[in-house]
Amino acid sequence: MINLETATYALFGGILPALVWLVFWLREDKKNPEPKKLILRTFLFGMGAVVIVLFFQKWVDILFPGTTLLAIILWVVLEETFKFVAAFLGGLKSTEDNEPIDPIIYMITAALGFVALENALFVVGPLIGKDVVTSVITGNLRFIGASLLHVVSSGIIGVSLAFSFLKPRGQRVIFAVLALILAIILHSGFNLAIIHWDNDGAMFAFGLVWIGVILLLLAFEKAKMIAR
Repeated sequence: MINLETATYALFGGILPALVWLVFWLREDKKNPEPKKLILRTFLFGMGAVVIVLFFQKWVDILFPGTTLLAIILWVVLEETFKFVAAFLGGLKSTEDNEPIDPIIYMITAALGFVALENALFVVGPLIGKDVVTSVITGNLRFIGASLLHVVSSGIIGVSLAFSFLKPRGQRVIFAVLALILAIILHSGFNLAIIHWDNDGAMFAFGLVWIGVILLLLAFEKAKMIAR
């Protein structure tokens, strides 16, 4: 049974790491920061996306029981799609999305909102059994792994929108769709490596994600130089 204390610890353990990452990434846009209300809205929409995704993932589990390749890909498609929807509703469709770096900020913010609630749900399991150590370890592993995976995969879409910022709308849509497909491939590969390659797969996947973080930071700097 989840009591108030357990729920509070789980939310704290899930949201706090996500907020740490959010502060880190928002510093990349400190010269012309996005309105706090839009950042908050995007973050909350990202959290809300988890609830919707879980509903549809339950149906995937029913239709395709077990960790089959198709099920894994469908889970990822749902997560990446609804993170994008959260970013779009949160800030991408607003008039504040007015410089190349902004799409990256909104995509990462939505991803971290998603991470916050998803992490809380992972942390709450051990807490219900009063296994605080396991809960802390779970939270830390997700802090350095799965959290960054969501950031990188959503960041790919943000970068595509940033680099196509001055292009016609139709081309931007094509860039976004291609980036979404790439994000799904990366995310699916991460999950498959963790599931099927054990420790070696985990090391490879985490290494790949950290390379993605470095490339994302470089993309931030490049986006800042795109002339409006």
